[in-house]
Amino acid sequence: MKFLTPTGLADPKGYAHGVACPLDGSIVFVAGQIGWLADQSFPSQDIAGQVRQALSNIVHILLAAGGRPKHVARMTWYVTDKAEYLAAQREIGEAYREIMGPHYPAMSVVEVSALLEAQAKVEIEVTAVIPK
Repeated sequence: MKFLTPTGLADPKGYAHGVACPLDGSIVFVAGQIGWLADQSFPSQDIAGQVRQALSNIVHILLAAGGRPKHVARMTWYVTDKAEYLAAQREIGEAYREIMGPHYPAMSVVEVSALLEAQAKVEIEVTAVIPK
């Protein structure tokens, strides 16, 4: 993967502006993951805890495809409360670095009015490129 930070754009902080990926391998599309367990219970009611679980779910899926966090090319985060997300940035960052490591793909964060599961505060979609 080649991370793109062209001249003339602000330096990204915790994400990449763009990612160019070779087409020799597999592209894995991970459906939106929320912060629940296999039994559909939420181990945490706060956004940072739900981010931690959602990221763990994503890594579990990547491993099933033969990938790792470093293969993630893009992420889209849907959050139900921008203020809560911003207030928990430190804890979210800690969870991210613990689970994803020092890998910062292209990312977007979007505030939405609600998610399908009423208790969910965050949902994260991922596209990964896993080399042969």
